[in-house]
Amino acid sequence: MKKAAIIYGSTTGVTEDIARQIAKKLNIDSSSVFDAGKVKTDDILPFEVLILGSSTWGVGDLQDDWELFLPKLGKTDLSGKVIVIFGTGDSCSYPDTFCDAIGTIYQGLRNTGCNFYGAVSAEDYHFDDSSALVEGMFVGLPLDEVNEDEKTEKRIDNWLIQLKDECLN
Repeated sequence: MKKAAIIYGSTTGVTEDIARQIAKKLNIDSSSVFDAGKVKTDDILPFEVLILGSSTWGVGDLQDDWELFLPKLGKTDLSGKVIVIFGTGDSCSYPDTFCDAIGTIYQGLRNTGCNFYGAVSAEDYHFDDSSALVEGMFVGLPLDEVNEDEKTEKRIDNWLIQLKDECLN
């Protein structure tokens, strides 16, 4: 597997827990799992794959640590790097901005030279709108731990199988 790092932003611990689950399933050492509020761009430059995770807050807002880190990462030359994104949101309370943080990260990194992978069909999700949708697909893995937590493990497992085929090997 390519050398991968996970960078997460988590206010209540939910997204951090998901990041650690993904790390465990991919055998990524804990030293390669970074909090977006504490990481520096130089820390992640040696990695070929960046797995980025954020929760969505309020009406489509990016998690606080990502608010500060995304502009820095967006100014970094990520040419040739693989970027995959996951996010957590609440599809019932915020159906018009479900997992918008995924879309915000995608938009913030589009001009860095990176390559995005891990798009997910919106078919199995119940929501009204999301900025994470591009051409009918989520640009990353959306997870709803509030209303559909029973689907999380299967969604992660299916996504990781997809990533292994697309970009991790």
